[in-house]
Amino acid sequence: MTVKLNSLDRRRFLRGTGVALALPCLTSLQADEKPHPVSRKRLACFYLPDGVPMPLAKDPAHKDWAWFPHGNGTDFTFTKCLDPLEPLRSDVTVLSGFSHPAVRSIHGHSNADQFLTAANTGARGDYQNSISLDQVYAAHVGDQTRFSSLVLSTDGGTGTPRGAHTLSFDRSGRAIPAEHRPKRIFDMLFVKSDSNAERQLAISQSALDDLLEDARALKRRLSGRDQKTLDEYLQSVRDAEQRVEKARRWMNIPLPTVDVDHLNLDITPEDPRTYLQTMFELIYLAFRTDSTRVATYQLGRENGIGMSDYLARAVGFKLTHQLSHDTKEPGGWKNFGTYCRFISEELGRFAGRLQSTEEPGGHGNMLDNTIVLFGSASSAFHLSRNYPLILAGGKNLGFKHGQYLNYAGNSPQGGAWVGGREPWQREVSHEDVPLSNLFVTMLQRLGVQTDRFADSTGKLKEV
Repeated sequence: MTVKLNSLDRRRFLRGTGVALALPCLTSLQADEKPHPVSRKRLACFYLPDGVPMPLAKDPAHKDWAWFPHGNGTDFTFTKCLDPLEPLRSDVTVLSGFSHPAVRSIHGHSNADQFLTAANTGARGDYQNSISLDQVYAAHVGDQTRFSSLVLSTDGGTGTPRGAHTLSFDRSGRAIPAEHRPKRIFDMLFVKSDSNAERQLAISQSALDDLLEDARALKRRLSGRDQKTLDEYLQSVRDAEQRVEKARRWMNIPLPTVDVDHLNLDITPEDPRTYLQTMFELIYLAFRTDSTRVATYQLGRENGIGMSDYLARAVGFKLTHQLSHDTKEPGGWKNFGTYCRFISEELGRFAGRLQSTEEPGGHGNMLDNTIVLFGSASSAFHLSRNYPLILAGGKNLGFKHGQYLNYAGNSPQGGAWVGGREPWQREVSHEDVPLSNLFVTMLQRLGVQTDRFADSTGKLKEV
């Protein structure tokens, strides 16, 4: 049975085989009430590993297969890497010349961990991260939805330090595990849990109470250093306590129902195009039903480890990471660019879905109220500078688009690596803008009262 989102009243829901599914607020069907604008501000962040094609200007491949557009300001032309975004041109800004200062001189394989945190995670040794951009916003808006945030990746879990499988980190810098199985994501969002859930919540609350009482007694016997360690642990317990309390509040609120006839929820990255489309669609549905207003999706892990390395099979190549190494081979730039074009197609499909959907209970379309950040913490081969970035959406939040903001100058590092020193090992020839400046601007437009994020030095007025 297929039920359209706009066909039933919020007070109605389906029952059957132990599953209850219900609808989000649909003001167009509330005949006795006057519709009123709903202010929903959303954030979606996507990460592309392994950088992008950057052939030198003298290379014949530069015209078609350089990732960054040709031109500047509003007078720019997409290359074949990004031209699937042309229909969204007025809702898109491409940026170059940004990076995180603390990690500009490390190998690009270590970078996904700090893309949304700007932390000095280093190249080796002790590892400490900090809170990610999405979790700052989730702390601001997460209590208004069933799920504070949706954390996804193609590989799932947390990965390893400097080899993250997740973009999201909590206030203590701990990695938040990412989900990667579409069926599990769908069930979490839209399928009612079993009838023992309330009893399990009560048990969880009781266990947390006992744990906190024992910890208070233990703390009096500990050294100052151990007390600090215990305090950090107790903070994670308090976070769990808040999650239990939130789950209790949402226990009797019906779940939304969605049309999923077009989805294959058992898909895996071995069918990469369908898998990617399914993951993007699940984020769209989570936003559409207001199940969350914050989502991250890491398309792949750096250095070609994991299932995500299969994504290039969507366009006829064996492994994704190898494409960034083979640009010195005949047709190498075109091959790498063809893969990036595939990713642009799916990003454009997702943004287009938001753009074509009227904002539920509000003004404009969903893209107008959603900030979409897409990028990588590498550009040329393993280079931790001049991040390739796309900012889309958010017109109702004050963003202006249809531009290419080129802060990298006319001669960014690039070219194929043919041996010797890699680009990341060379001296810095251009001082990038701190990416955190953009993050400050994004947070402010999302309604977070802040003038600083990590190592920011101001905000980015040009967007």
